Amino acid sequence: MGWDWPARAGAKRSVEDMRITGASHWAAAVAATALAMTGARAADMPAKTYKAPAYASAPAPFSWTGFYAGANVGGAFTGNDSVTNLAGGNGGKLSGVIGGMQAGYNYQVSPLFVVGIENDLDFTGLSRQGDLVNPAVSVPWLTTGRARAGFTMLDQRLFLYGTVGLAAGELKDGPVHKVKMGWTAGGGAEWAFLPKWSAKLEYLYTDLKHDALPDWRAAKIHSVRVGLNYHFDLFR
Repeated sequence: MGWDWPARAGAKRSVEDMRITGASHWAAAVAATALAMTGARAADMPAKTYKAPAYASAPAPFSWTGFYAGANVGGAFTGNDSVTNLAGGNGGKLSGVIGGMQAGYNYQVSPLFVVGIENDLDFTGLSRQGDLVNPAVSVPWLTTGRARAGFTMLDQRLFLYGTVGLAAGELKDGPVHKVKMGWTAGGGAEWAFLPKWSAKLEYLYTDLKHDALPDWRAAKIHSVRVGLNYHFDLFR
């Protein structure tokens, strides 16, 4: 009987070891099952993708460069002694509405400086009624070809400019119709209120020179016009 106790103790330890080993195997199996279930659920979930934040590109800088065309309307007048009629008397002061069309090209040399050219053709109501002694005097149309140059302000959308160039016009004095040449100069302001549209206010002084015939003095015409222009490639 003295040798039975160690054997029983060893058998007891073996049973306990088997229980511990079995419990460890059971815990490992439970952990593996839980891990597999978690992986399966993760596989069923949609994959999350990282999206880089969207950055809006900077707007293109404003530019006046490009072709444009438009229309204008305003008023014009001469001095009291700008013309001498066919009879040799004072033709008097002429005044009337003026309006027509213009087209041109601008080039923006730098953010603050713009140069360009412009041609216009205007029909005018510049006239004076005749009487028993003096025939009627009128200026049916005027045209100019001018250079423009100036500076931009307010995010480059306001263009302040001076202008100078050649001018021509038809002068009618009773039965005499003459086309006279001269020069013109002035200035204005143009505002780009939409991407392809601008409005302008402009003053011009036009001097149609005296020639050898006695029927006209130099016709000095003042005009103030508002205009609307469409720009074909104002933004680049």
